[in-house]
Amino acid sequence: MGPLEVDARRADELRREGARMVDVRRDDEWAAGHVEGAEHLPLDQLAARADELGPGPIVFYCAVGERSLMAAQALSGAGRDAVTLAGGIGAWEEAGLPVEKGPS
Repeated sequence: MGPLEVDARRADELRREGARMVDVRRDDEWAAGHVEGAEHLPLDQLAARADELGPGPIVFYCAVGERSLMAAQALSGAGRDAVTLAGGIGAWEEAGLPVEKGPS
């Protein structure tokens, strides 16, 4: 893992410490299952809506970690405290961490 990547257990620790979990996948992927309590901001909308994320640390995630790495790189390059969940939602589920289904 690079400096912008964290594993599922560390992502969960960050979440419990107050980091925002932000899912950058498409609407259909989000509805199929997402991290409990996460926010949804598709990657193609990130540039236009980044100000909606507010202050504080962010853990981005997607299906396998590619899109979320782009999001973390973009925001950390802009001075934000942002990382990506290595392995994406699959790694989160494999770790037995909470997932919600539906559009929420």
